[in-house]
Amino acid sequence: MSVKENKALVRRFVEAQANADLDTLDELLAPDFVDHSLQLDQEPGREGFMRSVAEEPAVFSKVRANIEDQAAEGDKVITRLTLSRLHDRGEFLGVAPTGMEIKTSAIVIHRIEGGKIVEEWSESTGALEAARRRLEQERIERERVEQELRVARSIQQASLPKEVPTLEGWQISPFYQPAREVGGDFYDIFELKDGRLGIVVGDATGKGVPAALVMTSARSMLRAVAQASDYSPGEVLRRVNDPLVIDIPPNMFVTCFYGVLDPKSGSLRYANAGHDLPYVRRGNDAEELRARGMPLGLMLGMSYEENEIVLDAGDSTLFYSDGLVEAHDPKGEMFGFPRLRALIAEHGAERSLGDFLMEELYSFTGEVWEQEDDITLLTLERSARRS
Repeated sequence: MSVKENKALVRRFVEAQANADLDTLDELLAPDFVDHSLQLDQEPGREGFMRSVAEEPAVFSKVRANIEDQAAEGDKVITRLTLSRLHDRGEFLGVAPTGMEIKTSAIVIHRIEGGKIVEEWSESTGALEAARRRLEQERIERERVEQELRVARSIQQASLPKEVPTLEGWQISPFYQPAREVGGDFYDIFELKDGRLGIVVGDATGKGVPAALVMTSARSMLRAVAQASDYSPGEVLRRVNDPLVIDIPPNMFVTCFYGVLDPKSGSLRYANAGHDLPYVRRGNDAEELRARGMPLGLMLGMSYEENEIVLDAGDSTLFYSDGLVEAHDPKGEMFGFPRLRALIAEHGAERSLGDFLMEELYSFTGEVWEQEDDITLLTLERSARRS
């Protein structure tokens, strides 16, 4: 073949490689083709080269090759080219798609014999190496974040109650389902003087280890203040708020509902630090448990309104976090408070309220739902028959 024909053959080869045109590559490569500059994980030989080209579209899109210059002598063609590709489809160097455009300049030498490419040598500039370093840094960062999430998850799990107190005539059912990104959800149930029970449901803003640490601190302080005294719910929240204002990072706070249950009388006295309002189901209606108060950790000297309700036989109360009401369906619609209230009102006695609400949530979000936030449900129900 002439020099001109060899150069045209290489141009055709470069275009086919950029387009992952395996039929053309199969036509142009000699059976004993040798690649002297193997890429990462590329097997030697003709089949290894073809396989590496075939795998490119699963990792990159918008692949473009531009030949800047060519020179030929005898059976060899030297090509200077630039290659650009978008990393937006699959893992590259152990890193998930970044959307990053990778540009490479290279000089490639092909040896041609009998109209077939027999050998290839290539040398790229530092552009690809820089991309590799950047992708490696992103991989390390991703591993660091995943490790942080594991630490936060362990902190959060260790802070949740290991068991639920047993009360005659009462049913207490906690449910906790974490999202991939750790939030600051927490709940607690602990014994107080005179057989009373402290009930806490809260949520620290933020994600990861900071939220987990703030959540752990708030939960520990609430339990310690409540059990060490005979303070009312509002006073407990007030005494926990000021230390949190000083201790937690800026722009973080904790929403929290705290109630004290007297199992004998059915009295539930409560205060609320900016948390989602619990619901009480009575008959075929659901009513909110309202009490005003700012989230914990925002401002010094806050006071918290207290209210009281007497739970009768058959009444059930739901305490929850915003991961439930803020879940979205495939069209972007939010589950929302009106839907939650209506579902509580129509709930029957054939299954637990928590199970019923989660079934409704799964039906609403669909099978492909990616949970956005932790979901915490705590149901408190007084038996239909009093002992």
